[in-house]
Amino acid sequence: MAPGVRLPGSLLALCAAGALLAPGCRGAQGKFAYKLLRDLFANYSSALRPVEDTDRALNVTLQITLSQIIDMDERNQVLTAYLWVRQAWLDAFLTWDKDAYDGIDSIRVPSSYVWRPDIVLYNKADDQLSGSMETNVVLRSDGQIMWDSPAITKSSCKVDVSFFPFDGQQCRLTFGSWTYNGNQIDLRNRLDTGDLTDFVENVEWEVLGMPATRNVITYGCCSEPYPDVTYTLLLKRRASFYIFNLLLPCIMISFLAPLGFYLPADSGEKVSLGVTVLLALTIFQLLVAESMPPSESVPLIGKYYIATMTMITASTALTIFIMNIHHCGPGAKPVPRWAKKLILHYMARVFFVYEVGENCKSPRHPRTVDGRASKEEPHGMGTGWAEESPGGGSQARGCPRGRCLCHHDALLRNVGYIAGCFRDHRAAQRRAGEWKKVAKVMDRFFMWVFFVMVFFMSVLIVGKAV
Repeated sequence: MAPGVRLPGSLLALCAAGALLAPGCRGAQGKFAYKLLRDLFANYSSALRPVEDTDRALNVTLQITLSQIIDMDERNQVLTAYLWVRQAWLDAFLTWDKDAYDGIDSIRVPSSYVWRPDIVLYNKADDQLSGSMETNVVLRSDGQIMWDSPAITKSSCKVDVSFFPFDGQQCRLTFGSWTYNGNQIDLRNRLDTGDLTDFVENVEWEVLGMPATRNVITYGCCSEPYPDVTYTLLLKRRASFYIFNLLLPCIMISFLAPLGFYLPADSGEKVSLGVTVLLALTIFQLLVAESMPPSESVPLIGKYYIATMTMITASTALTIFIMNIHHCGPGAKPVPRWAKKLILHYMARVFFVYEVGENCKSPRHPRTVDGRASKEEPHGMGTGWAEESPGGGSQARGCPRGRCLCHHDALLRNVGYIAGCFRDHRAAQRRAGEWKKVAKVMDRFFMWVFFVMVFFMSVLIVGKAV
């Protein structure tokens, strides 16, 4: 079709409706599109704000679509997200009569051809100052312009790790004009919330919402108001990964610490177990500290680690003290009377602690209330092998003088010396055995105390996840 030749009205309507796909119809649309482009931008400047009255503000609507959360750097407090930014405004100088251009209602031109509002992300944390991608804009016959552009943004986000790994974060994305004030551009949000329709689920963060608010702020540098639109991204951390990789190993290791009290004192591994558990928890604490920002707020899991490490340090110190009691030699002082009554009598029954070397089924030796051995001694060695006579000599009990040689003084002195050594040895063994039993009762007592402490600490930390 030759230039300048117009189609009949009916044929023009069919071409505009797309019902007629003849080559002539397509050629007519293309030629009118080129003519429209030349006519629109012949005397157009993209440097000036497109309003007929410069005293009136230009309305600009903004809509953000969250497509993906790429990364959340807690240590550097930077949120990296993939957004779709939609801006719409009215250009008073880019209007046309669609009937004069073969019914063309809209065209798509490069965004550099038209004036664009300098909407930027205020809390940007990227070292690159480039804006949105250079995509086309949709230009309609009434002057409405719609600009959709994807953008990967890095924004600063104040991270609160007080309840890590059961924490939630609020990251704000504040958009506004960099040079135009509120008297020149009236920026408004199109919807009351960000669009999450096409959001790709994140493996670590769950998005609870993205409400939008419009703010008008007067800065100290300028007297004019500056409107902005702030999108608050509400995030909740998915704690399953941290529960199975940081929390549960710590809980299981913590339950090993009280078992150090159950180890026999002669095994030589009681202190080694406590130190090993302490080193393992220190490694877990360093792993948590590397990912957290250096701040005054200590994470919840960090508090649990510190409390557990303190408990294990106390248990190791108590183990050393109890081992010192266990290895009291024969020269140690006797067990005090209050300790015998409280520890050896009551606490030993409560914690099922029996004599050293016995179990719950072995019979006990007959003993009196004060813990001393009865007068029945093995092998017939009682407390009275020989008895001093009033005259300084000694004579055997129940031994007829005419039937044995016990009346000889030298033999009686030797036998008395041997009996005395035997009694001293048995008394020393009895004192050492009592101190060992005291150490064993204290081991059982502190084992249950620390088991209860670990259990309640674990219930408190797991209760935060419910």
